[in-house]
Amino acid sequence: MHSSPTWDPNQYLRHSGHRTRPFLDLLARIPDPPGGAPTTIADLGCGPGNVTALLADRWPGASITGFDNSPEMLDRARKEYAGPTRGGGTMTFRAADAAHWTPGEPYDLIVSNAALQWVPNHPDSFAGWIESLAPGGTFAFQVPGNFHQPSHTLLAELTAGPRWRERLGRLGAHPGHVLEPADYLARLTDLGCATDVWETTYLQLLTGDDPVLDWVKGTALRPVLSALDGDQDATEEFTGQYRELLREAYPPGPHGTVFPFRRIFAVARKES
Repeated sequence: MHSSPTWDPNQYLRHSGHRTRPFLDLLARIPDPPGGAPTTIADLGCGPGNVTALLADRWPGASITGFDNSPEMLDRARKEYAGPTRGGGTMTFRAADAAHWTPGEPYDLIVSNAALQWVPNHPDSFAGWIESLAPGGTFAFQVPGNFHQPSHTLLAELTAGPRWRERLGRLGAHPGHVLEPADYLARLTDLGCATDVWETTYLQLLTGDDPVLDWVKGTALRPVLSALDGDQDATEEFTGQYRELLREAYPPGPHGTVFPFRRIFAVARKES
């Protein structure tokens, strides 16, 4: 959320099934607060709202607010999901940057799905977010942990190469904001939370032409595409070079292209 690429909800949602699976695994491990179902929920980095809707499916009576700093994502979320829910709750969407977000009210649950990797020093915000939770409330998130895979290392090498260095600088470099699971466990436990941290590597089977390139166009490649926006020749040249590198790193098999997808999860429950 902290970076300023231009987001494309349609491109992001092209792989919505694979992208949603980690959130469903996270959601399954989030406990209800002591008093029953949560009544107030914040979705930090809500994107196009499709996972915010999953929160409403589980807790239809809750007041759920999705926060994001992308006008494109918020516009899609508001059009598709804003309004009352089937259980008498509501879904609303507001502009906010996770790098500076301060809860304006106590929440029973603060959740973030695949957003905090864009936020420098996001662990420094954990104390304030947890303090704002109601007693027995939960802070839960999941972030990618695949920055050392070819999809990312090749992008970093290409943007740092002589052809693109001056124009793109370090836009393809690993942001370095994501900690290892043990570090998240230590930080959240130090804050007095009962904490569950784990990691999963999904072996996703992608299909179609250049499926890994199509995948990263919705996420990791966004800063580069935003920087080249308006220069069609440069965009085609860069994506062509990157495409060839990805084809070699991720050759298709008889059933599709295997794309390992490591995710890091954390569920931290505040004392009652």
